[in-house]
Amino acid sequence: MNFVSDTRLIELPRHAREDGEVVVAESMVHVPFSIARLFILRAPVSAERGKHAHKLCSQFFLCASGAADVICDDGREQRMFTLDRGNLALLVPPTIWNTVVFHKPETVVVVLCDRLYEAHDYLRDYNEFLQFRKDSQS
Repeated sequence: MNFVSDTRLIELPRHAREDGEVVVAESMVHVPFSIARLFILRAPVSAERGKHAHKLCSQFFLCASGAADVICDDGREQRMFTLDRGNLALLVPPTIWNTVVFHKPETVVVVLCDRLYEAHDYLRDYNEFLQFRKDSQS
């Protein structure tokens, strides 16, 4: 069972020049797992996405453009992480409820996962999430 204290910000290598920059995220180097899936989130300012947890899937959040907060919750503790630089990522392990709040127009959040999409892996109801955590700790 993971806790909010197991989530962590990761600074990715950033190579900047006058004509732009490159941010690197390599599987098993900067991303602490083999990447099985990638998806991209776009939403209006103030929109909330996510609002779920995974039983098994780890996620690695990057904000490629704009700014977003990721609120992580383990049922006892909540912590908010602000992603507002392209080289700042957030590792969210399984069993952590997450909500992504968009703060700027044209914000783009990229999420890397260690598992393919599996509908049964999702905990989409907060009360079911709390019960899952309780049952898992017994």
